[in-house]
Amino acid sequence: MRNIISILTATRAEYGLLKPIILKLSKIEEFDIRIVVTGAHLSTEFGLTYNEIINDGFIIDRKIEILLSSDTPNAISKSMGLAMISFADYFEILKPDLLIVLGDRYETLAVAMAAMNQRIPIAHLYGGETTEGAVDESIRHALTKLSYLHFTSTDEYRRRVIQLGEHPSRVFTVGAIGIENLLNENLLSREELQNELKVDLSRDYCMVTFHPVTLENNTSMEQSKTLLEVCRKYKDFNFIFTKSNADTGGRIINQLIDIYTKNYDNIISFSSLGVTKYLSMVKYALIVIGNSSSGLIEAPSFGVPTINIGERQRGRIQASSVINCSPTSEDIKYSIDLAMSKSFIDEAKKTINPYGDGNTSDKIIDILKDFVLNKKIDVMKTFYDLEAE
Repeated sequence: MRNIISILTATRAEYGLLKPIILKLSKIEEFDIRIVVTGAHLSTEFGLTYNEIINDGFIIDRKIEILLSSDTPNAISKSMGLAMISFADYFEILKPDLLIVLGDRYETLAVAMAAMNQRIPIAHLYGGETTEGAVDESIRHALTKLSYLHFTSTDEYRRRVIQLGEHPSRVFTVGAIGIENLLNENLLSREELQNELKVDLSRDYCMVTFHPVTLENNTSMEQSKTLLEVCRKYKDFNFIFTKSNADTGGRIINQLIDIYTKNYDNIISFSSLGVTKYLSMVKYALIVIGNSSSGLIEAPSFGVPTINIGERQRGRIQASSVINCSPTSEDIKYSIDLAMSKSFIDEAKKTINPYGDGNTSDKIIDILKDFVLNKKIDVMKTFYDLEAE
């Protein structure tokens, strides 16, 4: 009998990281892979990005709607409730042998709780990381305690998962899949990008992604407007925005981006680019700007400078190509000018990425095969005390 492995994805970025794992697991005869799609993937507002999964040739086992047409804290709590109810029914019918989740989003926590109640073991990618400006910090650590297998991107993050009481024999440093994607994707040329996106890329450009800082009170409007105001004043090159995710305050940011896109020729925006086009755009960018993890994880491998704005990513391990700045117009402008200086461009080109060598998915697959096929999983975990070392 084949082992059923359920893989959850709710956002474009999450799927992009899970894709090589899905591809390799699907080729293993002993596994029956079930992709379950929810969240922003199913929203027209966020680009109906579940179509990227279908276009890649994968079969979606179930599409489960949970999003409300609001991103207030109240609406997000209700979405989490819908996720728990809907996924409780899904897991009751499917009864998978393992659930794979990635990241730190609120819907992932709700789904993991439903899986826990069904005694379904969970494999979690990327515990132990810190993003002190976002509610994701708490969600990520909660997911660690709900999960049985842990895949971390660095040894420091592995130690932090163990510090949370997870046994070292179940915690594995595997590197970041984002690095693997940029090394193995067939990235597009600048001309191919221009033809596919119908955008003039003959001018230099910066890639920009700015998400809400969810532990701050109502800063999305002010901070995103400040960023957009700085960008519009640099007339010599373009700023290409990928829109915010479905966090609290995300819609405010996206509405502002739409306004600036209509009014300023050097501001261009996309709801979603997909993995290949996004990484290709980063490859040719002058700078990656904003507060997305991609500026810290993927951009350094291209030797592209990153400007990391504000508190959202505070605490994450960073390469020397990253400039941290406050969300003020003065600091953002200073950082853009610094990132374009010859000395910093040279520094970025020789930076060493701390997030691995690009062999992540093979490491994960080998570990999953070992634990699942050899029946090593026991959901009755014991708390690992550091004093036992």
